[in-house]
Amino acid sequence: MISYKQKLNNITTFILDIDGVLTDGTVTLMPTGEMVRTMHTKDGYAIQFAIKKGFRVAAITGGRDQMVVERLKYLGMTDIYSGVHDKWDAYQDLIFSYNLKPEEIVYMGDDMPDIDIMKDVGLACCPNDAVADVRAISEYISLLNGGEGCVRDIIEQTMKVQRKWYDEADTTQSI
Repeated sequence: MISYKQKLNNITTFILDIDGVLTDGTVTLMPTGEMVRTMHTKDGYAIQFAIKKGFRVAAITGGRDQMVVERLKYLGMTDIYSGVHDKWDAYQDLIFSYNLKPEEIVYMGDDMPDIDIMKDVGLACCPNDAVADVRAISEYISLLNGGEGCVRDIIEQTMKVQRKWYDEADTTQSI
C-alpha cells in the first residue's frame, strides 16, 4: 500500500470544501441578516503561495456567501463553485476542464456532501474535526481543525515533498 506521503508527489490540484474546512463551520448571524464566517490567514497564505508555484486550487461549496468568493478570488483562485447542490457535477467539470486525473487531486472535505468526491480522488483528507464518516474514508486527517490551518497543513506537506516550499537555506526568497 502506498503511503499518503508518496501520493503527494503526484499532486497538481487541491480541491477544498469551504464551511468546516476553510472555516471552522461557525456562522455568526448579524442583526442585518448577514452571516459572517472567518478564515485563517495561514490557510490563505498557503493557497496563494501554491497558486504562484503552479498548483491549481479550487473550491466547491454549497454556500453562497459572496464575501467568501471575493476572499478566494483575492487569494488567486479562479475555480470557485459556490451554491452547488451536487458537488460531483462541479468536480467532473474541473476534471474535464483541465484534463485532470484523479490521482493528481487532493480533496479536503469535512461532511457528508464531500464523500463521493473523496472516494474518487488520489488523496482524500479532512480536518481533525470532520464527521466520523468522512474521517473513516480519509487517508490523511490533519491534526488541525477546520478553519485553524488544516488547509495550510496539507498544502505545505505537498509542496515540501515536491520541493516547492521555501528553500530553508534561502532566507531572501519572496513571493
